[in-house]
Amino acid sequence: MVAVILGLPEKEWFASGHSACSGCGMAISFRHILKAAGENTIVVMGTGCGEVVSTAYPLTSWKHAAIHNAFENTASTASGIESALKMLGKKTKILIISGDGGCFDIGFGALSGMLERGHNICYVCYDNGAYANTGVQRSGATPKYANTTTTPVGDLVKGKVQWGKPLPFIVAAHKIPYVATANPAYPLDLYNKVKKGLETKGPAYVQVFSVCVPGWGTDTSKTIEISKLSFETCFYPLFEIVDGKLNLKKVNNKKPLEDFFKLQSRFKHLLKPENKNLFEEVKEKVSVGWRELLSNNGQKIC
Repeated sequence: MVAVILGLPEKEWFASGHSACSGCGMAISFRHILKAAGENTIVVMGTGCGEVVSTAYPLTSWKHAAIHNAFENTASTASGIESALKMLGKKTKILIISGDGGCFDIGFGALSGMLERGHNICYVCYDNGAYANTGVQRSGATPKYANTTTTPVGDLVKGKVQWGKPLPFIVAAHKIPYVATANPAYPLDLYNKVKKGLETKGPAYVQVFSVCVPGWGTDTSKTIEISKLSFETCFYPLFEIVDGKLNLKKVNNKKPLEDFFKLQSRFKHLLKPENKNLFEEVKEKVSVGWRELLSNNGQKIC
């Protein structure tokens, strides 16, 4: 009934019974992503939480044909599959699903090559800002000052010291036809963006905000609230870049960044009085980034 109300297909392609954490933003997103994929799709998945929780031999939650790859070669494998299907004259959609570790870092070279060659593939990255499956180590997507197992908060260092990579814009710089960011709190928007990515002729990239309950230290019941706040505070903007032109989803009644941070233990140190300067630094970064997006909205940016 909910699927009907939301305007989404009723058929489920991601089966229940997987071992994802309660409240996992990734697993919630998978339902909508695979609905967008629909029939006649091959899923290529990299090592990560998504693969581990859904493919415990001999069981699987994937109703599509799916192949698991190592961290580094997901885009390479998908490129080979797409090329083989093209030679055979078969029109099958190729959907990559990878975490930020395999996308931003270990598999970035393969991703860049796939984009440069122009393969007809939609690459979806579920961005939980860490190597969550292997112990919540920092990744290239981890926000500055976030507390992870390899960037712990101490007396001298307050979490990760670098800003996260602006990967959607790095991808867009490859001059591909479609790039988007999405969020499971807005399922129809997520569904439409993945569907558009799959229907685009050439490479497409969709990056999805993904709450990690144990890695971020969040309440299992707050996943959708946190996801909404990521957008409403402008921390994680939602946009499309179509043929280089930016289309930004506007935020009405912007909410304080504190509302987003206070629901995650990975950021709790930033709300302490002695770290006010660090919080203000992040707040300014978010504000400047949002103003830049607003000023470029509707413009060709790459």
